[in-house]
Amino acid sequence: MSKRLILAEKPSVGKEIARVLKCHNKNNGYIEGKDSIVTWAFGHLVTLGDPDIYNEKYKNWSLNDLPILPDKLKTKVIGKTSKQYSIVKKLMLRKDVNEIVIATDAGREGELVARWIIEKVKVKKPVKRLWISSVTDKAIREGFNHLKPGSQYENLFKSATARAESDWLVGINGTRALTTKHNAQLSLGRVQTPTLSLINQREELIKKFKPKKYYGIKINVKDIDVSFIFKSEPSRIFDEEKIDMVISEIKGKDAIVNNISKKSKKEYSKKLYDLTSLQRDAFNKYGYSPKMTLSIMQRLYESYKALTYPRTDSNYLTNDIVPTIKERLKAIQPAQYRKAAFNIMKSPIKANKNFVNDSKVSDHHAIIPTEQVVMNSDLSIDERRIYEMVVGRFLEVLMPPCEYEETVLTLKIEKHIFEAKYKNIISLGYRSIYNSEESTKKTFNQIKGKILNVTNVKKTNGETKPPAYFNEATLLDAMENPSKYIHDDKKELKNILTESGGLGTVATRADIIEKLYNTKYMEKKGKDIKLTKKGNQVLELVPFEMKSPLLTAKWEKDLRRIENGKLQKKDFIKEMKEYAKIVVNEIKNGEKEFQHDNLTGKKCPECGKPLMSVDNKYGKSLVCVDRECGYRERISKVTNARCPVCHKKLSLRGTKGNQIFTCACGYKESMTAFEKRKKERNSKGGKNDYKNYLKKENKNKKNEVIDIGENPFAKALGGLKID
Repeated sequence: MSKRLILAEKPSVGKEIARVLKCHNKNNGYIEGKDSIVTWAFGHLVTLGDPDIYNEKYKNWSLNDLPILPDKLKTKVIGKTSKQYSIVKKLMLRKDVNEIVIATDAGREGELVARWIIEKVKVKKPVKRLWISSVTDKAIREGFNHLKPGSQYENLFKSATARAESDWLVGINGTRALTTKHNAQLSLGRVQTPTLSLINQREELIKKFKPKKYYGIKINVKDIDVSFIFKSEPSRIFDEEKIDMVISEIKGKDAIVNNISKKSKKEYSKKLYDLTSLQRDAFNKYGYSPKMTLSIMQRLYESYKALTYPRTDSNYLTNDIVPTIKERLKAIQPAQYRKAAFNIMKSPIKANKNFVNDSKVSDHHAIIPTEQVVMNSDLSIDERRIYEMVVGRFLEVLMPPCEYEETVLTLKIEKHIFEAKYKNIISLGYRSIYNSEESTKKTFNQIKGKILNVTNVKKTNGETKPPAYFNEATLLDAMENPSKYIHDDKKELKNILTESGGLGTVATRADIIEKLYNTKYMEKKGKDIKLTKKGNQVLELVPFEMKSPLLTAKWEKDLRRIENGKLQKKDFIKEMKEYAKIVVNEIKNGEKEFQHDNLTGKKCPECGKPLMSVDNKYGKSLVCVDRECGYRERISKVTNARCPVCHKKLSLRGTKGNQIFTCACGYKESMTAFEKRKKERNSKGGKNDYKNYLKKENKNKKNEVIDIGENPFAKALGGLKID
């Protein structure tokens, strides 16, 4: 009997698909059923090969070997997941497998994961595509009922390979050129370098900024509980003498109520969440990094099936989702949202342009709850917070707008005009989710034309402030909408940036930010992001065009054109190869030198050159400044031992017999003291001892004969006869 092979991106999703399709025969790396076999990757199993795949000489980095421009880029199996690749390959080549279903994430990168495996295996069997936005049982079943031909996604695959190959061509050549030219571990990239440039531009604006003092006037009048602001001039007046003159003219004078205007207004909720807006709000509300928010979202999507596909750039739903909204509302469990969900379900759900628009959804609709019931007790506090943010926004969008009446009061004192605004809430609408009280209504109808006594005249002042340093939320916004942060009058530039979707994609921005931290190009000071000396130097060493968001925006626009069949992949790659040549030549011919900022003053015992202090996740090392020498000496290593003060991992430094544990919080402890503390803790019984004790007790309970006579309930019910 012939079978279809279903390839998921991760084991968790693969196992869910297998369960829904009633595949129960579990094997090493796959699950088999009557007519289907489900297997999975671990993200990428295949990737682009390193330069030495083309020539052994490329194992040694040399400026003279650049640029490296193979006619056709080759892929290789990733070593650490090669065992799973072998399992997938064997399944694809099985004689009883007559069809392959790609069930990886529905997007550019998911397509690449599956297609590279299929290409590497060189299997020629019909391919179909599962394209779903959530992994609930219902979504999986419906997705398999509407499988699409793999050929429909051929251009998506071409776009994905064009992205990967262009990053390889420019990134590998640029990084090797920078590193070998300056004898330092440096890198560049089509997204990371312009992102650094945005941060640099913001820092330059802050440095050049000179504050200016401005002034205004506030007055209060009898019987009206609002402050009036001077409106004859702009609200910020930089001439203090002018303000002082106005104050002298109005002091001791009465005010005439010149006008009262009223206008009914509606305030609609914010749009549904896409990934970037959710990451931004999660940072502002809870301090979560973009990477952390995406990781939480991925768990809520894959493991709990509580939310739809996270890597989306759309704030809208498609019309076909509207009939499913009531089911999603029924599944909402958090107590603070149940009432709102119940009230919405009382009436038919009506689609409107504020949240439903097919034309504004490309691959995936906005992030919303699924029909899966999830209890608060099942989620960690971080998972609960993100889930509730999505649920709250989903409910807000489905509720009526907040309606209010805005009253503007205008007073005249001599020839000077003052104004105050007041809102009377008529209906809270969507705001009732978080606010149950409507404001006290005020009426001013009876005072028009009246003369009022001015009770207080106050000169106000302030200083213009520089733009704020980027934090992870505002940097995400800058990457998504770089045109807002570029001080350039060229409309064409801003249009291209807007059309292309900014720097990178929703799926890659969090990784880019993490990479810039890990390469020590930028650092966090509190919540502010600032470039390091290394980051500033890199921007001086890379070609000018690489720093422009316009370049990467143009590339992203071209990748979308490939996806839409409007540009040939080969033409794009040809252009990238030419650009890689330009990058290498500019770096080769550059006159600026890189200055190491981590030199220690110690000399390399092998070649006598300076040693650098290098930090990584494994600890701290001394490394020779000369890459060809390659000398490395470990100073400290990060251990699994925890600090008794702050509970962070301790670092171990020193030589045997003189080793000491240290912590970032300042705690220090010798190896002797540590061993003594460990011995004392073990004698008292630690967490593992308690776990072992519970296991032993449970085992004993299974084997023991229960004496009912010792049971207090048995004693109480002893005389009861049951027929």
